[in-house]
Amino acid sequence: MAGTIKIKLVRSPICTPEKHKRVVKGLGLRKLNQVVVRPDSPVFRGMVKKVPHLLEVVE
Repeated sequence: MAGTIKIKLVRSPICTPEKHKRVVKGLGLRKLNQVVVRPDSPVFRGMVKKVPHLLEVVE
């Protein structure tokens, strides 16, 4: 899939600031180990960089 990235939620956002929770929800992630496919754009790359301790980019 060219032009897309797979993002996986690897840690819970429970004890994180509200902004981090909103970023995770904005990506469409709700459950641990859930993987979503999003377009590979600067918007989504920036969201991943905001919470790198919670997410993982799956190759």
